[in-house]
Amino acid sequence: MARVENAVTGGVRGNVVQTESIGTVNVYSGPSGNQQVPRQLPPAPRVFVSRADELTELHRWYEREDQQLLVVVSGPGGVGKTSLALRWLHDTRDQFPDGQLYVDLGAHAEAAQPDEVLEWFLDALGVEVVPPQLPQRQALFRTLTADRAFAILLDNAASAAQVRPLLPASSGCVVVVTSRWRLSPLGMDGARFIEVDPMDVRDSVELLEQVVGEPRLAVEADAARELARLCGGMPIALGVLGARLSRRPRRTLAREVDELSAENRRLAGLDLGGSASVSAVLDLSYVDLPPRQARLYRLTSWHPGASFGVGAAAAMLADDVGEVEDDLDDLVEKNLLIEIGDDRFRFHDLLRLHARGHDDADREEAIHRVVEFYLDKAVIADAAAIPGRPRVGLRFKSADPDVFGSRAEALDWLDHERDNLVQALRAADGNGWPDLVWQLAEAMFALFQRRHHYSDWLFSHELGVRAAQTCGEQTAEARLRNQLAVAFRNLGRLDEATAQVRVVLELAGDHDLGSRATALVQLGHTYRLKGEFDIALRYFRQGVDVETRHGRVRGIGLARRRVGEVLVEMGCLDEAIAELEAAEALLDNAVDKARARMFLARAISGTGRHDEASDLAESVLADVRDAGSPLHVADAFELLGEIAERRGDLVRARDHHSSALACYGESFDPSADRVRARLAALDRHDDERTPDVPPQQQPGDRERGGR
Repeated sequence: MARVENAVTGGVRGNVVQTESIGTVNVYSGPSGNQQVPRQLPPAPRVFVSRADELTELHRWYEREDQQLLVVVSGPGGVGKTSLALRWLHDTRDQFPDGQLYVDLGAHAEAAQPDEVLEWFLDALGVEVVPPQLPQRQALFRTLTADRAFAILLDNAASAAQVRPLLPASSGCVVVVTSRWRLSPLGMDGARFIEVDPMDVRDSVELLEQVVGEPRLAVEADAARELARLCGGMPIALGVLGARLSRRPRRTLAREVDELSAENRRLAGLDLGGSASVSAVLDLSYVDLPPRQARLYRLTSWHPGASFGVGAAAAMLADDVGEVEDDLDDLVEKNLLIEIGDDRFRFHDLLRLHARGHDDADREEAIHRVVEFYLDKAVIADAAAIPGRPRVGLRFKSADPDVFGSRAEALDWLDHERDNLVQALRAADGNGWPDLVWQLAEAMFALFQRRHHYSDWLFSHELGVRAAQTCGEQTAEARLRNQLAVAFRNLGRLDEATAQVRVVLELAGDHDLGSRATALVQLGHTYRLKGEFDIALRYFRQGVDVETRHGRVRGIGLARRRVGEVLVEMGCLDEAIAELEAAEALLDNAVDKARARMFLARAISGTGRHDEASDLAESVLADVRDAGSPLHVADAFELLGEIAERRGDLVRARDHHSSALACYGESFDPSADRVRARLAALDRHDDERTPDVPPQQQPGDRERGGR
């Protein structure tokens, strides 16, 4: 029988028992007596500002946790995740007497594998012979860290699967993971999550001061704030900029602002080469994207407005909403998009520029698709917001207003998407698609009638008029000019309103009776606001005649309402009441009927029948509240206040006028000044009757009912 020998390598503690032939034996020798406590953390960041809320949260979690604290610090590349983690771990290093372990998991280079990382950690803990297999290494790592207090920083993690094998067993340990991805699956392991956002302008300027020096920035304080804004609060961008300014002490901040203001050159201007390049940092997040997500990232960066929903993204890709929704979720998970609401997304400024730098041959078609997407939705919303209003364009013929549950819901959608609609119109104009420009302007009119937004109203309709001219769409041009005149009139710019209407009368001639009738009524408005009631009445009645020839029942009702309005101001109350009652009977739109009833209430109040007028005004308020127009509600409250003043009830009058003023909120509307004047008059207690208000300031003058 051959002699068998077993060789045991390494030190041994306790007894060794032989049980037949067992092959190779690996024995853990334990740390040597002179093993140093590992202090592997990189130095604390020398330049660090802000993040007070995040640091407070980390301290709070650490103090309250009765088990191991696992924190995932996520955010886009260059936002300062590692700096935050290092700052906190250095601040708390006295809490971890057994040491600090660190590894850069290399999420975007050659990602470190868990078995490799555990070999490094075990070596740092004094293990001379490391087991060959991952499970054995995990078991040994847990053994060595049990009941001990370590701080472990796993930097640049790529996935939850990369992190899990590296978690120790001890409740005294803290593990901080940084990643460009959210690593949501680690929530199953009890992880806490911190999303690191870009810094605000004040903190960004403070960071620049630490790099460049406060005196230099103080000389050009405005330029310093603009540079902070252009860097988008990203520490990597601010650091590159600060380094360049430090290298060139005579370069002005204003010169840097000029260099970075051009979007197509900004990322190139934030590049010092190597790792000190914003583009290079952001590229690391892009290179590993699957093709579908990379295309989504590129194309949605050209979305016309600041934020977008799933439907708009799907339109840009000409893809299924469900598929795109999943890809958007992944981009949010990878911190390449920001989710700002339920299925609502936006880009960080520098990420948007980075995405645009990876051009896509399908870019122009994608923009065209999303412009049409917004146009089609706006057409449906406009039709639902004001049913029965005449419109121009084939899209309106097939629009299904029942998509929206109510007029208010349709108006809310238009208001919510207003910036995107205006930017879509701007994109259509910039790309030479005039047919889409004038149609978008037409489709936004209900929004502007009901909620005003004058700057967007003027911008969109002036572009729309030019686009309709380019397309040879005379009827569309006439309608848009009439609608533009309404905005000018509401703003008190009567000469500009009249100029638009005069052009409409020339365009319409006798073939476009609808536009002609509207223009005549518009002229009546301008003369009424000038106090020339006889001329105004003549134009209003001409409008009734043309609408009658045209056979538009709604148009006849609206024109007769105007006749009734001016008769009220002329003091012809009985005649006005007859006209307004006839107008209401002709109208079938609830808001149109309420508006006619509003002026009827004013006429009846003028005859001294205040109780009847007040009941009518209350019914007006109930109807317009459901229509989604705060400005209509303001008119109704103002009417109630006017009636209360006539009855001598100044307390109730003040309440109603205050409610009217509240309807305007922070928005600019000249009519709010009229309400303030009424309240001021009531506060002065000059007398107990309705304060005199010039005709041009009477409530209800604004074109809110629609034509």
